[in-house]
Amino acid sequence: MHATQGRSAGLGLALVSAFAFGGSGVAAKPLIEAGLDPLHVVWLRVAGAALVMLPVAWRHRNLVRERPALLAGFGLFAVAGVQACYFAAISRIPVGVALLVEYLAPALVLGWVRFVQRRPVTRAAAVGVVLAVGGLACVVEVWAGLGFDAFGLLLALGAACCQVGYFVLSDHGGQGSGQGSQGSGQGSQGSGQGSQGAGGPGAERAEPPHPVGVIAYGLLGGAVVLTVVARPWGMDWGVLGASAAMNGHPVPAWLLLGWIVLLATVLAYLTGVVSVRLLSPQVAGVVACLEAVIATVLAWVLLGEHLSAPQLVGGTVVLAGAFIAQSSAPRPPSGPVASGPGAPGLPDGECADGDVSTGAGGGFSGRPAAP
Repeated sequence: MHATQGRSAGLGLALVSAFAFGGSGVAAKPLIEAGLDPLHVVWLRVAGAALVMLPVAWRHRNLVRERPALLAGFGLFAVAGVQACYFAAISRIPVGVALLVEYLAPALVLGWVRFVQRRPVTRAAAVGVVLAVGGLACVVEVWAGLGFDAFGLLLALGAACCQVGYFVLSDHGGQGSGQGSQGSGQGSQGSGQGSQGAGGPGAERAEPPHPVGVIAYGLLGGAVVLTVVARPWGMDWGVLGASAAMNGHPVPAWLLLGWIVLLATVLAYLTGVVSVRLLSPQVAGVVACLEAVIATVLAWVLLGEHLSAPQLVGGTVVLAGAFIAQSSAPRPPSGPVASGPGAPGLPDGECADGDVSTGAGGGFSGRPAAP
């Protein structure tokens, strides 16, 4: 009975997390169109969430000493890089398209593992990569000569590359400290079980870092980086006291900002972490991948961004390919095998806006992170 209740609660929290992450771009785009620079919107999101998470960061302050490289990589790539590229991309192309381009991240990571690290990947993972790339060709309508802004597509691809950069940094750092990253092939916010001691006979197994603590310090680090890059002192603060247009309807800018900070960031991360601990990685990965669907539907309803039938079909293929690439079961331990991106010690469960990548299964977000 308790196990069933736990799974039901986990499923509910995973859906909340997917909805929260999926709405970040929908809430941010009206602010950008109202006159805020995309980097300023990202800074407001990350800095606001970092302030809310300060008590959590203080509670887990030992992470600064124990995992400085992991925190730096998470803040620089998974938070600042992914979100800055994503928000810049949605200022030029539809929200759903930008998010689906980010789903190339698992394919790019598998390419890194196969051709740079020269480690074998499963056939299912390779099929997932082919599906993701083929679906993306439909999403961007290559037969029409890329009907979308080319620079916007490059920015969305940059968000995916930032996720890959975070994986590479985390995986390399984990091996350097004698803690090989061991993927079980799923989603993008880790269950905190991916880091296992591999330092040879007699090596002690280090406790994986608390995922919420990593998120808190990632937001703090991202806020510092974005403060230098975005220079918020030059922002038009008056926009926040006015209204922004959402598909022709005025909405208070401060309400949209609260949505981005409290719902699309703080609530999204926390519910995602808790849900993965209550669900199996496979279930959490399926639910998390609904984020792209939710973002596309919300952009359709609230922003009037309509996608064509081929784009919708292509988006479905992208999601299917990304999920297969991430969730392929690893081969028997006859050699190192990569079935999806893996990074030590973070939570598993979010695909997109970039937001977090890691852990036992090793996949990516908006989003996550998203973004």
